[in-house]
Amino acid sequence: MVKIKNMVLENSIDFSDVIKNFKDHFRPLSLKKNDFLVVQNDVCNHFCFVVSGILQHAISIDDEEKTTYLSLKNTFTSSLKSFLTQTPSRKQIKALVNTELLVISLEDFTSLRNHNPEFHQFYYDLIESQICLIDDYRIDLLALTPEERYKKLLASEPKLLQEVPLHYLASFLGISTRHMSRIRKNNTL
Repeated sequence: MVKIKNMVLENSIDFSDVIKNFKDHFRPLSLKKNDFLVVQNDVCNHFCFVVSGILQHAISIDDEEKTTYLSLKNTFTSSLKSFLTQTPSRKQIKALVNTELLVISLEDFTSLRNHNPEFHQFYYDLIESQICLIDDYRIDLLALTPEERYKKLLASEPKLLQEVPLHYLASFLGISTRHMSRIRKNNTL
């Protein structure tokens, strides 16, 4: 069963039927570790479902990579603005491990969204869920201490801490790698 957790609303949205019902419109795409789904300043040509693996969404600022999001197994992802408008992406999306995706083209995506009520509802639910997660994440960055953000991530996504290298998690949480190491050490004792 495919579920996307909405940590804000504490419920799950089941998208297993979406994959089953629309699998004909998706095609498989394999990315090896460090392959890109999209490179910053290129157009993103895919909206995808992560079958397995982890995708890192990141931006480069002054030659430093900043993680903005991590897409895990059983989630949908894209550089959405780039995908929908066919304009250069402001971020890159890279496989942190070998990753298997199901991808859909913009043409099929738009046709389904505009002409299929079930797919339209799926998309609405997905966007609503993501907006809540983004809002929660932004508030957490301002309202929680680095240690509180780490503990919240540990409580909501414990396997993430085992699967994703420390420096990516630190960047995602807005914490230096050194500070993240201290926090992690203090919370495992």
